[in-house]
Amino acid sequence: MKCWVYYLAAFMLLPYTPRALFAPYFKYLLVWCTDMPTREWISKKNCSIAPKQLFKAYLALCSASFLVALYFMVYGAWVIMLFAVLEMLAVGCAFVYFGRHAGDKESVVLGDDGLVVELVEAERVHQVRMDPRRTRIEIPALRHRLIALEANGDRIEVGRFLTERKRHQFAQELRSGLMDYRSATAAV
Repeated sequence: MKCWVYYLAAFMLLPYTPRALFAPYFKYLLVWCTDMPTREWISKKNCSIAPKQLFKAYLALCSASFLVALYFMVYGAWVIMLFAVLEMLAVGCAFVYFGRHAGDKESVVLGDDGLVVELVEAERVHQVRMDPRRTRIEIPALRHRLIALEANGDRIEVGRFLTERKRHQFAQELRSGLMDYRSATAAV
């Protein structure tokens, strides 16, 4: 909306001037004030339990298991307590792994800054900026493969948390968003 206001204001200031003479300046004005709408895609794991709730569940599981093991230990079967400890250690390791990866996500943002892909895995953030005019989307031919984005020698794969159908839908949306970005910058 700002672009048209500036464009019309420039013509209102110069009503009797030939448009061909000032066309390059109006093109510059349009580039300066154009705001590309930002598109954002976020995909993350479907976690039905929060890490705090997971800790409470683990404490409840440990207390129940150790009470049963204590009962058998009192009656002379002390080996049960050893197995209960090993079992709870294994379950604890699995819960810690799950808790660390509960916040994993992928974020793809297409806007004025370009194409920004952010991967969060086990609390580590990996961010890649790509030029949308040079980004190529490689849709996998085989099942269970990820979508590859390539630009300027950088390659990153996205779509880890999407189903096969949603992955193809995301690739089509991203491709149309990149085409819109290219046509908007080419028109200017």
